Amino acid sequence: MTRHHQAIPLQQAAQESPTFAHLSKLIRASSDRLQAIRGLLPAPLRASVQAGPLDEGCWCLLVSSNSVAAKLRQLLPALQAQLTQKGLAVTSIRIKVQKRQG
Repeated sequence: MTRHHQAIPLQQAAQESPTFAHLSKLIRASSDRLQAIRGLLPAPLRASVQAGPLDEGCWCLLVSSNSVAAKLRQLLPALQAQLTQKGLAVTSIRIKVQKRQG
């Protein structure tokens, strides 16, 4: 007997798998938080900040350099206040500098 496998879209696979559905929900929640604070980030830094993992109320921001991390640390109270105001509160925000590849 020959089995034919058909490719399905990632969205459909995510909906049909509890693990992927949970992961997809976390990614969406992290992205929503980044959108909520984007306006508070200085324009030159916006491209250097990415949404990272969201785990048990702790949200991680991934940044490109130590200088971007230092500036974000100064903004943490305002970022947390903005998230709370938008109904996206987190218990803490971590900032992680991504290592350059190459």
